[in-house]
Amino acid sequence: MSTVMTRTVTVNAAFLREIKEDNQELWSLLERLQITLLAEWPPRVSRRQLHDALARLRDQLAMHFALEEAYGYFEDAVEVAPRFSSQADHLRGQHDDFYVEVCDIVDRAEQLLHHEVPTRSLNHVVARFDDFCDALRKHESAENQLIQQAFTEDFGGWD
Repeated sequence: MSTVMTRTVTVNAAFLREIKEDNQELWSLLERLQITLLAEWPPRVSRRQLHDALARLRDQLAMHFALEEAYGYFEDAVEVAPRFSSQADHLRGQHDDFYVEVCDIVDRAEQLLHHEVPTRSLNHVVARFDDFCDALRKHESAENQLIQQAFTEDFGGWD
């Protein structure tokens, strides 16, 4: 007689709902900021509005990463498919880099708000924000691909 061991992943509905709501808020905020900052030049936003919107983004991103890390959905995927652990570690490690970058952007917007840097520094803030958005989208896409790949390869395709 042989024993077959299988692994299962438990999905917490409350966790999924919270992650979904957080994710929607994050991407909605990013989209509104992109429209405001990138749709026309110069952006029609006051220094106060710019700082406050970027500070909200910083706070939302902190919540987003905290939820991802606290609920451990990376760990569930890696537990099911351990060969993805180094990729998961790399993606998780990027969270700190993204948070530091958004904090730096907010600090620069605060310097603009208090007239500590020239108005032309707005160009720098907008360019960094645009680069940040591109990098964050790639990061989130890589996270989603990792999770899908881990579950699909170990559980078979989802028909």
